[in-house]
Amino acid sequence: MGELNTLCTKLGLKCFKDQEYQFLHEYCMAMKPLTAALDILQGDCPYGTLLPTLEVLMQKTQAVKDDLSRMTAALPDAIVQFLNKVNTIVIIPSVSTVIPPSEMHYDCKFQPFSNTDAHEEHLLLQSIAWPETPPLPSPLSMNRTSDPAHSTFTILPGREGEQWHVGDKLEVLIKIHDFQGHPKNGGGDVLLARLHNPTLHSGVAGQVVDHLNGSYSAVFSLLWEGSAQVEVTLVHPSEAVTELRRLNIEQPDRMRFVSQFRSGSVTETTKCHVCLRPTQQPVCNYTDLQTGEPWFCYKPKSLSCDARILHLRAGYKQITAMDQLFQRGVNMKVSIPASGPAGVTVLPKKKDHLEKSSSSVEPGPSGYYYQGVWRALGDTTVHQFNTPSAITQCLKGKVVHLYGDSTIRQWFEYFIATVRDLKEFNLHSEKKVGPFMALNYENNIMVTYRVHGPPLHFTKVPTSELRYIANELDNVIGGRNTVVVIGIWAHFCTFPTEVYIRRLQSIRRAVVRLLSRAPDTLVVIRTGNPKALKLHEVLTNSDWYSLQRDRVLRAMFKGLNAHLVDAWEMVLAHHLPHELHPQFPIIKNMINVLLSYICPQKDG
Repeated sequence: MGELNTLCTKLGLKCFKDQEYQFLHEYCMAMKPLTAALDILQGDCPYGTLLPTLEVLMQKTQAVKDDLSRMTAALPDAIVQFLNKVNTIVIIPSVSTVIPPSEMHYDCKFQPFSNTDAHEEHLLLQSIAWPETPPLPSPLSMNRTSDPAHSTFTILPGREGEQWHVGDKLEVLIKIHDFQGHPKNGGGDVLLARLHNPTLHSGVAGQVVDHLNGSYSAVFSLLWEGSAQVEVTLVHPSEAVTELRRLNIEQPDRMRFVSQFRSGSVTETTKCHVCLRPTQQPVCNYTDLQTGEPWFCYKPKSLSCDARILHLRAGYKQITAMDQLFQRGVNMKVSIPASGPAGVTVLPKKKDHLEKSSSSVEPGPSGYYYQGVWRALGDTTVHQFNTPSAITQCLKGKVVHLYGDSTIRQWFEYFIATVRDLKEFNLHSEKKVGPFMALNYENNIMVTYRVHGPPLHFTKVPTSELRYIANELDNVIGGRNTVVVIGIWAHFCTFPTEVYIRRLQSIRRAVVRLLSRAPDTLVVIRTGNPKALKLHEVLTNSDWYSLQRDRVLRAMFKGLNAHLVDAWEMVLAHHLPHELHPQFPIIKNMINVLLSYICPQKDG
């Protein structure tokens, strides 16, 4: 107040009394939620933000009442009363008393933000639509389900008979049979294909097409001389896809989340989800004001919604009686045998070679391994950053922001482990959650990591660290020395695809805003990757779920000035086993791709 009265004296105005200053202070406090909401609603705001904005406005306005004196105590009630009076379409209480907001039905689908978003969502769902899969009888019989042991693949003749050259396409015909040896007559099986040479440490992913009649084609680009061995894997029979699809529609809450609430010595825990089942229990709405991303918790019995301090994973609900469809070594991630030779010998490329195009599959792979090193097939040359000094030189003067799940945290951990001069600054964060920061003062390097907002499968996350990537991007200044890396996929597999599309649309809008104000900012997107599967993992994080989201991610950022690290093909093409967190040699190649985007003219 002293500074304010000094200014009044200089201007020849009457100074404020203590009571007057207190009134102004409390008035600003009471009006702050309203002004923040008006800024959001008057800006470039999608329609889907209206309801959560109004609800949170009422909650926050009521929450300041206890801090006000008699002078302004009636102001919050007046604001809420006015909002209820003018809002003739929908009146939103501070806490929902029956069910979550009317936008959400229990099928865990939300209204898109706009007609444009709805149209894009429709097109995306059409583009990733999986072939129809057979219904499951009860009780389940395995006899007529797809059996990798009875299935086969056959290498088809090349254009010169049994000779293949570098640059040719190798095509393989896959025929699926059931456990009784009968050929299947429908599609929908989940298959992965790889061509490799163990001696050369070479490998490339195959492109698979479903002919919807029990047969499939896998097409490989021949990229090295010498031996090339075909490997075809049945990830899931089509019958398993039927069950996986049902689970995401009927049981999107099978991964359990809770929040801990605390006030003084009182602690309560309640269930939380983006898809809460309707009950008579009041609901706390934690929908994000800026992005409109929904999240709900049942209200504690004796504490307020504002007392929430922790987000926790509470385990997994076993909800399938179809365990037989997900047996390791039987019908889940099992190799299919060849009906003849399982490989070919690739001769040198002919001088007058014209590449044979396959009518089955387009386009080709994004890259391949040779001598254990990833070689991109696009416009980017992947350089090797084999020493800490090479990495340091590339990152000199750079700020690298990593946002996403634990597969992106792996990259932060790689930098810390590999570049000894890059020292982690102890922010006293949760071990797996972050945020994390590493600095190299001498070379002016900063690398940060922050986890994405819920849903999160991490064991314990302070609510203060529940940040949405879109909001974080809006706080990035950007520029030619700023690198933004995004990887978000693994925690969305138990939800309908619409929930993931909604999140990516929000992130993409933030990326567009970032590139509009700072076009020189480098944006890199990491895709998902296949992983090892056990019964628990497959029902929450199956490769089929990941494959669907991978296709959405690629389509969402296509045409944007964002670079891709194709983790899916880099894991599939490598000889190491599939893991959620790929092993060091694969991560090293991913980092080399990232650094090649940052320093395109440098070689390691």
